[in-house]
Amino acid sequence: MSTEFYNPEEAYSRSEIEALQLERLKATVSHCMNSGFYKARFDSIGLRPQDIRTLDDLNRIPFTTKQDLRDTYPFGIASVPLKDCTRLHSSSGTTGNPTVILHTKKDLEQWANAVARCLWMVGCRPEDVFQNTSGYGMFTGGLGFQYGAEKLGMLTVPAAAGNTLRQLKFFKDFRTTVVHAIPSYAARLYEVMCEQGIDPRRDLALRTLVIGAEPHSEDTRRRIEEMLGVKAYNSFGMSEMCGPGVAFECKEQNGLHIWEDYYIVEIVDPQTLEPVPDGEVGELVLTTINREAMPLLRYRTRDLTRILPGECACGRHHKRLDRMKGRSDDMIILKGVNIFPIQIEQILMQFQELATDYLITLQTLDDNDGMTVEVELSERFFNDDYAALQRLEKEITRQLRDEILITPKVRLVPFGSIPKAEGKAVRVKDLRKQY
Repeated sequence: MSTEFYNPEEAYSRSEIEALQLERLKATVSHCMNSGFYKARFDSIGLRPQDIRTLDDLNRIPFTTKQDLRDTYPFGIASVPLKDCTRLHSSSGTTGNPTVILHTKKDLEQWANAVARCLWMVGCRPEDVFQNTSGYGMFTGGLGFQYGAEKLGMLTVPAAAGNTLRQLKFFKDFRTTVVHAIPSYAARLYEVMCEQGIDPRRDLALRTLVIGAEPHSEDTRRRIEEMLGVKAYNSFGMSEMCGPGVAFECKEQNGLHIWEDYYIVEIVDPQTLEPVPDGEVGELVLTTINREAMPLLRYRTRDLTRILPGECACGRHHKRLDRMKGRSDDMIILKGVNIFPIQIEQILMQFQELATDYLITLQTLDDNDGMTVEVELSERFFNDDYAALQRLEKEITRQLRDEILITPKVRLVPFGSIPKAEGKAVRVKDLRKQY
C-alpha cells in the first residue's frame, strides 16, 4: 500500500468499492430490522431485507428525514440495545426535539479511523501538533477531530472554542502545525494576529488548516490561505452521519472524497426526489453502511452539492463531492427569486478591497421586502475618498444584481464592525414581516 494511503480501502477500484458497498448494505439492512422504526417501515411497504440484491435496489428503500429522528426522539431508531451504546451526540434542538445519534464502541473506533484517514490524506503525520478550536461536548467537531488526531498519533491541543488570545499563545508556545477551525473563525484569528503584531509566516509554525461546518466559497478559502500562510482543506461532516470524517479534500483541493466504504451517496432533485446526473447540483442523500448503534438508510441531509465527474489525480477512486452550496432549507426567497448566501459571498470575495465578514439583512419597508448587504472593508484597504467608495459600492451592487437577479442595498462598513458570533457565523438576518 502506498504511504499516501492510510487504509487499504482508499486504493480500491470502483468495482472493489461497489462490491464492498453491496456486502455492507445487505448487512446493514438486515441489522436495521432490530430497529422498531425501520422494521415497521419495511413491513408497511412489504419490503424484506433479502429483496436488496443489488446497489440499484437501494432506491426501493424510503428516505429517512430529520423529522423522523425528532419524531422517534430519543432512541426510537436505534438498532442495538441502549446497554451496548457508549456515547451519544445531539443537535441543539432549538426548533423542537434535538436529533440524537448513538454510538457503540466500534462506531467510535470507526469514526476515529475515518477522521485519521482524512488528516493523513492532507499530509498530517505523527510528528505534527494538532490544535482544535471547535467546541467540545454535544457538538461533534470537538471530540470527532480529537479522537481522529490522537489515532493518527499527533500531539493534540484540545483548545476548544473562543479565547483567541489563548489560541495564539498556544500556536506560539506549542509550535502548532495543524489547526481545525471554521472559516469565519480562521479569519478572526488573523484579525487578532494583526492586532497583536504576529506575522503567521514569521512567528508561527502553522502549515495546514482544516475548515468546514460553514458553506464558503473558493475565494474565501484562498484568502484564508494567503492570510495565514497555510494550505486550507475543506471538510464535510454532520452529526447524523457521525460528525467530521464523512468527506474530505485531498492535496489536489479539487472536491471532497466521500468514503464510500462507510457511506453510499446519492444526489437527488430536492423537489421530485429523483436522482440527478453526476455534475448536476441536488440534495445529498447518505446511507451509512459501517455503523452498529444507529444506521440511517437514505438520509436526506438537505445539503446541496454535486458529484464531480471524472477521476482525481491523487489516485483514489472514491467519488468526489463539490463544496456545499448551502442547504435546501437555507435558501432565501426574495421577490420570487431563490437565492443562496454562498452566491453573494462568491461575488464579495472577488473584491480585494473587502474583508471576509458580511451580513445579509432582509427587511420589509413600506410593504416591500428588500435586502441589505453589509460587508467589511479590508484592514489593509484605507481610502477616505468618498467618491471611490461610492464607485466600489456601485460595482459590487451591479455584480450582485447580475448574479442574484435583484438589486440589494450594499453598505461598506469599517473592518471589525460586524458582530462576531460564537460558533458558526451569522450570515443572514430575516427581519421581514410575516403576514
